Amino acid sequence: MTTRQAAGPVDGAKSPAATLTTLDAQAVTIEDGLWARRQTVNYETALPHGYRMLEEAGNLENLRIAAGHSSAPYRGPVFMDSDVYKWLEAAAWELGRRPNDWLRTTSEATIDLVAAAQGADGYINSFYTVAQPGRRWTDFAHGHELYCAGHLIQAAVALRRATGGERLLAIAQRFTDYLHSLFGPGRKVATPGHPEIEMALVELYRETGERRHLDLAAFFLEHRGRGWLGPGRYNSSSSYQDRVPVREATGVEGHAVRALYLTTGETDVYLETGEAALLGALNRQWHDLVSRKLYITGGVGGRHHSEAFGQPYELPNDLAYCETCGAIASVMWSWRMLLATGESRFGDLIERTLYNAVLSGVSLTGDRYFYVNPLASNGEAEHLSRGGCIRKDWHLVACCPPNVMRQVATFGHYMATRDGSGLQIHQYAPARITVDLGTGPVMVVRMETAYPWDGRVRLSVEQAPTTARALSFRLPAWCSAPSARVNGKPTTPGPNGYLRVERAWQSGDVVELELPMEPRLIEAHPWIESTRGCVAIERGPLVYCLEQADHPDATVADLEIDTAAPLESSWVPGRLEGISVVRGSGWAVDAGSWKGRLYRPIGRGSSAARRRTTLTAIPYYAWANRGPGAMRVWIPRSPAGSA
Repeated sequence: MTTRQAAGPVDGAKSPAATLTTLDAQAVTIEDGLWARRQTVNYETALPHGYRMLEEAGNLENLRIAAGHSSAPYRGPVFMDSDVYKWLEAAAWELGRRPNDWLRTTSEATIDLVAAAQGADGYINSFYTVAQPGRRWTDFAHGHELYCAGHLIQAAVALRRATGGERLLAIAQRFTDYLHSLFGPGRKVATPGHPEIEMALVELYRETGERRHLDLAAFFLEHRGRGWLGPGRYNSSSSYQDRVPVREATGVEGHAVRALYLTTGETDVYLETGEAALLGALNRQWHDLVSRKLYITGGVGGRHHSEAFGQPYELPNDLAYCETCGAIASVMWSWRMLLATGESRFGDLIERTLYNAVLSGVSLTGDRYFYVNPLASNGEAEHLSRGGCIRKDWHLVACCPPNVMRQVATFGHYMATRDGSGLQIHQYAPARITVDLGTGPVMVVRMETAYPWDGRVRLSVEQAPTTARALSFRLPAWCSAPSARVNGKPTTPGPNGYLRVERAWQSGDVVELELPMEPRLIEAHPWIESTRGCVAIERGPLVYCLEQADHPDATVADLEIDTAAPLESSWVPGRLEGISVVRGSGWAVDAGSWKGRLYRPIGRGSSAARRRTTLTAIPYYAWANRGPGAMRVWIPRSPAGSA
């Protein structure tokens, strides 16, 4: 397999309704900093660890059984194959960035296994081949057959784009031919209980040019929202996004990952068709998400029951679900909305979600994972759910680990786009970007920055087109006073969330951004019950938290913050691989006067003693990397007059 220039995970190069165009998969090279470190850990540790766990958990053995190579019993849930496909997709993007003999041979051996498990009719699904033969397509709500098919297609497209490999694509196309023989106008009607196939089919259309794949994706969308799946185990078709037709939707509801995979697929269909009704519904749903159902970290899903969105402003902290896959789904959706509209608000949410809700899902070592990402923890082990304060090396439902792997591997894909006028930079990291703007030589720029720790960004032009082109830079919504210079001369940021500079660029030209990163206190909407009377700390794109490891003389649950006191930040190179910590002043409350009581009348010894203390906050993504311990994002404000 050899590398080649091709699209990344989303190929928007020819999408008729796209405002912005995606770059080639190899256009962006992350050269240093936080994301370079995360990609190195992904490449060196996470992928080998993930493959071992796929072997230990039975995912690979299930495919061997389906292929007739083993007589062992089937192990695991119905969707075990999908984790293999996500691992293959992550491996593909990493192979596209740098060769690796073990990763190449392991990927090829895994493709051999998938090929052997494929039936004569093109069908692949180890659960229905081994555990429930004869029951194909009998449980659309929970069977995950189309979900697994979608991940197979995405992995196949990734391998072709990143490495030039065609074998898995041929397997996926045989399976897709089989799907076309079953579903579509005049054939079987279906609503996938777990959306995924829609975005995969659109990407297969983009890769092959076969319109029938786009049409089948639209067919699945067309039949959703009519209660076809029934109330199911959650007593409502809303859990499966089957309550309201997609064009009539006004909000996000039900299972959070399913909901946002669906809106991602809808946006893909919009990008190819330009149907205004779809975009209108998507804008309504995105507004509902960010104005009423989004955690400050970018996490989604406030209910463990059905892993779902709750009511508006229902955002508990210790019981936050915030599944890692939900955060990844949010990034995928906002990226497509950014391509559709060019609006900076979508880049802002991508940034918030990547740095906080996605990175928190994996340990700094790359081999431990959160399924659930709470915003508060008492530090005790959780025995009754997927929550708690200890990341696991794998999960019975292991959708999140390989999903994180493919997200980290493709971070560069979300950094920049192009259009007819020039190049747009949406995310900041030390990187080299090469892009063909269609006018003579390709444009090559190098970005230097210590982002997200420092808001200074220096972009130098190494090679320029022969005609004037625009460079545009997203000005993050968290930054209240951005400034910029071009070759040392001040320039004025624009009003639309981007700094746009158009000129005839020359080698050696420099654009410098200043995005001041003073720590700031954030308050929540008063209708969010769990944050009433509290504030959170942010600095730059990062949300911060208090962790027990930094407060040996107090219990995190007893800490209050003095909102009138200044916040100060400092770089600590030896802590958590190097972070900026934020320190403030507050009080530690002495809860000893309660003496084991859970409730008491006010006024009877209710003025608990307080002592002054320093609060030390770390980035939320880095918590739970120093052993079990309490943590909180939202900090109670000290009562007026505390001393």
